[in-house]
Amino acid sequence: MEFQKDNTFVKGRLKSVTYAFKGAVKLISTEHSVMVQFSLGILLTIAGFYFDISHEEWLFQIFAIGLVLSVEGLNTAVEKVADFIHPSYHEKIGFIKDIAAGAVFFAAMTAIAIGLIIYIPKFI
Repeated sequence: MEFQKDNTFVKGRLKSVTYAFKGAVKLISTEHSVMVQFSLGILLTIAGFYFDISHEEWLFQIFAIGLVLSVEGLNTAVEKVADFIHPSYHEKIGFIKDIAAGAVFFAAMTAIAIGLIIYIPKFI
């Protein structure tokens, strides 16, 4: 069976959005690290309403949540591909996975800094 590409613009974009949404649901429902990050995002959204954060603070908070979830998703994809290519431990695969995890670390540290800048003044 040959793969048929949908050449209509609107129909093709709708299919792309459907696949992206399915991927997001798979990430949130199967990956523990994403479950944790998504839950923290929900808690911070509730905190944002509770503390009535400013428009600019909302922009930074939404950016931080999206950044962490996006990079976490890419890290998961790298890990899945690496495990598919080489299921047993391999030093080079471990190195690649560590680099991808390092990217998540940078995103998470950025999000933590943004959260502290937004919320510490609310407690002082």
